[in-house]
Formats: sequence, C-alpha cells, structure tokens
Amino acid sequence: MATIDDILFDTEHRMLGALEATEEEFRHIRTGRANPLMLEGITVDYYGTQTPITQVGNVSVPEPRMLVITPWDKSLLGAISKAILNSDLSLNPSNDGANIRLVLPPLTEERRKEYARLAGKKSEDGKVAVRNVRRDAIEHLKKLEKAHEISEDDSRRAQEKVQKLTDDYIKKIDAAHDKKVAEIMEV
Repeated sequence: MATIDDILFDTEHRMLGALEATEEEFRHIRTGRANPLMLEGITVDYYGTQTPITQVGNVSVPEPRMLVITPWDKSLLGAISKAILNSDLSLNPSNDGANIRLVLPPLTEERRKEYARLAGKKSEDGKVAVRNVRRDAIEHLKKLEKAHEISEDDSRRAQEKVQKLTDDYIKKIDAAHDKKVAEIMEV
C-alpha cells in the first residue's frame, strides 16, 4: 500500500524528470552560438558500432560560430562528415584532412522566430507531462480516500501539495523556456 509520502515523493521525482527532459530538448535547439551539445545524438559507424561523434573525437569551439571536430582516428573524417550532412542541423562540414570545421551561419530573424516557436512547443510538451503526473497523483490519492485508507482531510491536503509541486515545476519550465528564447533571439 502506497502512503501519501510515497505518492508525493514519486510525483516530485516524475515532475523533475519532465523538467530535465524539457531542458534536454532545449539543448538541441540551435542558438546563434556554437555549442558542442548540438552534435549530441549524431552517431557515426565506428567499427560496426553506432557511436556518438563526441566519443570518437575532440569537439572544440574556437570561435562563437564555429565547431571543430578532431577525430582520434583520421579514417573517420568521411563518416563524421556524412553523419553531419545527414543530420537535421543543416550544416555543411569542411574537411581539411585532419579536422572537420562546422561554420554556423548567422540565424535570420525568421529562423530565430521558428526556433523560438519550437522552444515554445517543447515547453508546452513539458508542462503537459507535469500535468499528467499531477492527474495520476490525484487519482491515486482519491483511490486511497475511497478505499478509506486515508481521511478526506489528508487527501485534500495531499492534493494541495501536489498542486503546489505542479505550479513550481511549471514555473521552472517557463523560466527555462524564457532563458532559451532569450538565447535564440540574441543577435
């Protein structure tokens, strides 16, 4: 039998997961600056195994709008270039025989607005996830109340705590969204 504390702990844990997942989604949205995290999720065939680019070489940011990938195994230069071309980053890798340079073109105003809208969608997805966790927790509390395992007052107080957690996590998602939009719109 789950206690109120168990339900509240699980609820907060799941809401934290929704917040972290939303922040992770934000990291994949491009801003005007180069960031090695942009390459996260892009893999290359490394001796038969799909391996993230960040694990087959060194990724550096020599300039605000440039990434340089220096693979530890030079034979991967072609595979890395191909993986970047096939990704949804819309970048054209330049291979000089030792490194791959990725120059990020400046974002147009239209593209910035598009990325800001995408951030808004990711933010809303995160809030929906938090609200779903709230709904599950409240249903669980009502079941316990109906089974007479907790009192009506305890159920109401626990539901208020769940609502407070929900409000807190939605504020955190909004703050992360506002920060990301500010980064995107920064010229």
